[in-house]
Amino acid sequence: MRTRTLFPLLLALAACESEMNLSSDGKAAFDSGGFGADTGGAGEPSDDADGDTGTPSEDESDYLKLAPAATDQYVFVANPDRDTLTRIAVSSLEVVTVEVGRIPSTVQTTSDYRLAVTLDEGDDAVSIVYAETLEVFPIEIRDNMNQLSLSPNGEWAMAWYDPNAESMGSSGGVTSFNEVSFVRTDPATHFAMAVGYDPAGVRWSDDGTRAVVVSDAALAVVELAGDTPVRSIIPLVEDDASPPVAEEVVLTPDGKFAFVRQRGAEDLLIVDLDNEVVDRVVVGTDPTDMDVTVDNAFLAVVARSARQIWSYDLANPYATPDVVDFPVDLPFGSITFTGNGERAVLYTNAAAIDALTIWEVGSSDFDTRSLVKPVASVGLSPEGTTALIFHTKENAEDADSNDPFYNKWALTLMETASIGENRLLLPAEPTGYTVTDDDRYGFFILDGHDLLEAVDFNTLIPTTVSLPSQPAFIGALPGHDIAWASQAHDLGRISFYDPAADSLDTITGFELNSDIEH
Repeated sequence: MRTRTLFPLLLALAACESEMNLSSDGKAAFDSGGFGADTGGAGEPSDDADGDTGTPSEDESDYLKLAPAATDQYVFVANPDRDTLTRIAVSSLEVVTVEVGRIPSTVQTTSDYRLAVTLDEGDDAVSIVYAETLEVFPIEIRDNMNQLSLSPNGEWAMAWYDPNAESMGSSGGVTSFNEVSFVRTDPATHFAMAVGYDPAGVRWSDDGTRAVVVSDAALAVVELAGDTPVRSIIPLVEDDASPPVAEEVVLTPDGKFAFVRQRGAEDLLIVDLDNEVVDRVVVGTDPTDMDVTVDNAFLAVVARSARQIWSYDLANPYATPDVVDFPVDLPFGSITFTGNGERAVLYTNAAAIDALTIWEVGSSDFDTRSLVKPVASVGLSPEGTTALIFHTKENAEDADSNDPFYNKWALTLMETASIGENRLLLPAEPTGYTVTDDDRYGFFILDGHDLLEAVDFNTLIPTTVSLPSQPAFIGALPGHDIAWASQAHDLGRISFYDPAADSLDTITGFELNSDIEH
């Protein structure tokens, strides 16, 4: 493998633009909306599949949080200790750093790759940065916001305060548990508004013209098509003194209806957002997860205790749902659809069950498979032809103590349409993963190890890549087969790995560039 280490201080002085024959991709799997990202809950106690209390909710963990963001050409890294944003060009490894507001805690890029947006917690501001020119347009927002989400079209950002999330900086001003800040990205304009108590996140319509801000007792519907956002609040419960937790909210693609799954509820809320009407519809016992099919035809709800999938027609959500029984008497509680829409993986991480089942969507056909260990999380290649089954260190109840996987971390690479698989014994817990958007490669990193593991989805064979230091985050560049891994280093370190060329390029000390070029 060809390995190269570069230092951006020298790059800046020499204006070196050596070619790497790299392609590019960088997407973070973290749902910055911060709410219901296929989690089915967040590990809070609930009734288990047999009616006993104490079993946690289903939890599909988001590995990435304050990760770099990427376009098809650049990786952007927020440097909160230096109040800067670094842009790294993947094709040339050119590094340019610009000043943004104080303590930029996160950076995200718009879907058209035109803008990078930072949340500057120390200044109570958002910085809008043009990707090509690096022009910076800061705009003040409300005090002490610590979460940020971008609309699908990149025209809007919403910031809010989450008391359960880390705050990297505080202005010392007033902290509100009702306020959110909407920012139009071009031209940069701020609109503050009060919504329901303790907003948990935002859901956007596909066209970005409607936002739905989620709290336990209400939905705030914000119309964004006009010059000024217009807000209305729809209560979800009659008594908001102790409302049930809204664990998951799914918006129809046109933004006309919202489906709300509440913790402990035995029904499903359907909210007509145009007419501000809330209805309750029957669902199977113990609903624990829900998701919309790839073709946006129906919403599937997993009823864990009932051992059923309930499917609601999105064109007519009040019609009688279709119900399909699980093929086995196992408490599957989470569902993940493949990108091609043909199948869905059902599993649970609320109990130590060493099995999952693959559902042929729209039928009653299932393929139930035994696993080497219980499931911690499931990742899929974009088309869904390959599943990455991340296992718990915990063993199944009837596990053999002589099994080589006993009390060990493990990963299974599994073909969803055939029986091919590769069971991997891991030296440590996986802490992040990503996939390329052409369905070719997957990558993951391990706690405490200076390694990147690259997986070829065609062969199910992994390749171990040594990194200069322990990786913190991993991503892939849109449209290309290149992974990036940011690593712990006082002055910044990031590596790019090209699996086709088996080449690794590393930049160390990229934050130094902030002292040279602005």
